[in-house]
Amino acid sequence: MTLSDLPDRWCGTTVLVVGDALLDGWLVGSPRRLCREAPAPVLEVERTTYAGGGAANAACNVAALGGRAVLVGAIGEDPDGGRLRRRLDAAGVDHRLVSVRGRRTIAKRRLVADDQIVLRFDEGDSGPLPEEATAALVEKVGAALDEGVDAVIVGDYGAGGVDDAVHALLAQRRAHIPLLVVDAHDPRPWASVRPDLVTPSFAEACRLLDCDAAAVDGRRAEWVTDAADRLLALAGAPAVAVTLDVEGAVVLTGQVEPVRTYAQPAPASHAAGAGDAYVAAFTLALATNVPLADAAEVAQLAATAATRGRTPGTAVCDTRGLLEVGGAGDPVAMSVTDLVAAVSAHRKQGRRIVFTNGCFDVLHRGHVGYLNQAKRLGDVLIVAVNSDDSVRRLKGPERPVNPVEDRVAVLAALACVDHVVIFEEDSPANLIALVQPDLYVKGGDYRPETIPEAALVRKLGGEVLTLDYLPDRSTTKLIGRIRAGAARPATRLPKQGHAFDGARGRRTRP
Repeated sequence: MTLSDLPDRWCGTTVLVVGDALLDGWLVGSPRRLCREAPAPVLEVERTTYAGGGAANAACNVAALGGRAVLVGAIGEDPDGGRLRRRLDAAGVDHRLVSVRGRRTIAKRRLVADDQIVLRFDEGDSGPLPEEATAALVEKVGAALDEGVDAVIVGDYGAGGVDDAVHALLAQRRAHIPLLVVDAHDPRPWASVRPDLVTPSFAEACRLLDCDAAAVDGRRAEWVTDAADRLLALAGAPAVAVTLDVEGAVVLTGQVEPVRTYAQPAPASHAAGAGDAYVAAFTLALATNVPLADAAEVAQLAATAATRGRTPGTAVCDTRGLLEVGGAGDPVAMSVTDLVAAVSAHRKQGRRIVFTNGCFDVLHRGHVGYLNQAKRLGDVLIVAVNSDDSVRRLKGPERPVNPVEDRVAVLAALACVDHVVIFEEDSPANLIALVQPDLYVKGGDYRPETIPEAALVRKLGGEVLTLDYLPDRSTTKLIGRIRAGAARPATRLPKQGHAFDGARGRRTRP
């Protein structure tokens, strides 16, 4: 099965989303002058857009990915409630909302100045619902379950939309819910319902364990892995996916090693709601029997695709975006011009640039291990690949075994690789001068003093580091064994399912 098979596989899968339905607003413009009343910029609003937020955005993502989304929640009888209904209609969501007279729909509006969020102001009521509204919610949730669903997503963000009565109904009907995914600010009350998957953010995981998030900054993935047993116990679920925003996610289970996935950097103003895309794709994948590790990869791809919008807004991933980011099309290397522009954008966001290069003729386990190590040493990993002519000059007329298009496609399929670029020269010195990496990494048998480009990197203010391959892993030795007809014995790994061909995410060990 490939990534491109999934949209057909989960098309029409019914996902019931229950929870806090919010309205997201975006007021976008440019600040051109200061206010006369105070030393504050005046934002001349050029565009106002609205989108579903919270559980409403999770439902929008399910629908955009090809599933059948049914949303049950409570909103106010007010203009913002009407705006939310219209956005859900446009997204193709089967919404069964309870309108509460006298209640204000929760709305989160952001002021965006030149792609930068400068202020968010929230409005709406988040207290307990009236008894009649609660009864109507329970009735609508029960009716949706009676119709038959493939999965249920609970979006409990403490806004009053999921109260004890709804909790009790889901607990009562739990045996007939094929898949239950809980996305909650505090998942502990849901432990008794025995969810299949819980998806806290890193901050929520820290609150669960009464830990100061700032104290583990810089080693978040390792902290999550170390806390696996406690997080699984508190969540009451066989799987917990802790999202780490720009660092990706770590998926914990009690049966196999944690699954680590990586995000691709995106502006903060484009990342709102990416977690909803993550939950929606994870749910659809699991609901159609995709193995957990592969479903985690799909979820990470969806979160990445959702943040690729050209303008600020609430993130939504559709099928086309998922396949494009996942490399289900024909992956191509970046041009040098585009790479330099991307590096400039990364630097403005304060990201650490890691650069490596090589032929990568036959990608093997040693390559994958060293590239994952390299990614963990920074925020953005750039891989420069020798052209075919360059490989022939360096390795001889019988190389490369694989043309550069294939080598680029395989590298682009690794979640740890952010950008791939081809260079024609025998040395990447010209690229290094343009990129000016914070860290230059080489693998294999190199030592820092034997790397010709090391002096240039240091002159530009960067560091140089070598990382070892696994013992007895090299392209030359692998080709030699193939030609000799002596393959190595296969190594057995924990059963987590098979990764997708062409998918840009890969499960890796933290």
